[in-house]
Amino acid sequence: MTAAAAKAPVMADVARLAGVSHQTVSRVINGSPSIKPETRERVLQAIDRLGYRPNTAARALVRGRSGIIGIIGTARTLFGPTSIHRSVEDAARAAGYFATSVNLTEVTRRALSDATEHLMRVGVEGIVMIAGHDEALEVVRTQRSQVPFVVVEGDLSKASRTVGVDQVLGARMATEHLLGLGHREIVHVSGPLNWAEARARVEGWRLAMSAAGLRPAEPVRGDWSSESGYVAGLRISAMPETTAVFAANDQMAIGVLRALHESGRRVPEDISVVGFDDVPEAPYLIPPLTTIQQDFDAVGRRAIEVVTQAIQGGELQPSPLVTPKLVVRGSTAPPTRTST
Repeated sequence: MTAAAAKAPVMADVARLAGVSHQTVSRVINGSPSIKPETRERVLQAIDRLGYRPNTAARALVRGRSGIIGIIGTARTLFGPTSIHRSVEDAARAAGYFATSVNLTEVTRRALSDATEHLMRVGVEGIVMIAGHDEALEVVRTQRSQVPFVVVEGDLSKASRTVGVDQVLGARMATEHLLGLGHREIVHVSGPLNWAEARARVEGWRLAMSAAGLRPAEPVRGDWSSESGYVAGLRISAMPETTAVFAANDQMAIGVLRALHESGRRVPEDISVVGFDDVPEAPYLIPPLTTIQQDFDAVGRRAIEVVTQAIQGGELQPSPLVTPKLVVRGSTAPPTRTST
């Protein structure tokens, strides 16, 4: 290995590539809230391109802090929470922090208290909790912590520091896409209604239907799994007037597709299907699934920005919700007949 190849990049290299000062790079690494988003992004891209790794241990000695952020996860088996967990870990490392995680198999006050206590013993400077369902949020709301606590997902009105995707907007986008194609009988397969995201997606669907002058029926309930989507799809296949389905996540949409296929209802010729999340498999289904894409990387970055701002004693400021994106694929088309 040559001397040039062995030389690790330093902060000056990052500053030169990003076209900023050494001090600006330092502020980005330390999570300063005063940096413009475009400047922060340019610096982070330079860090990634060069493979620069801040000397976190040295910074911790200088600052008298650990340089560690704790993450508490509550639903690692689901695509959304798992993706957010990864994005928070990546964003923490990009900001120069170590990330340490605790995954709860059950969400109780005792379990959360034990997890928080464990992270405090490690010496974390802040905690990010990925909490989707009501039980987790209620526990978080009553939890006392000596360090800043940021909640990602769930009912974001129940915590002071929160980050998330605009779930209502995403559901409206999905439903409005189907309405724009000419569908009027649009069934919603909901997630479990003790999850705030599920309720928000029901709300967005209803708002879009009401705005179109339509009165939606009650949603068909699922539990986020493909199996529950399959059961819902069998029910929907027996509703001849239905020409479109909006499923609250892609896993349930996959089950719906299977049930409709087995029932002889073609997608999208007889019935259109929209999901939510944009899982990696979505473009490769038959047909490719139209869905709502969530920017999990943006959620992770914002979570770290909020927690580092709190660590540095910044004023509490609301974090805007991340805007989702409609991804149109082959599972949606105009209805071939007029619904009654």
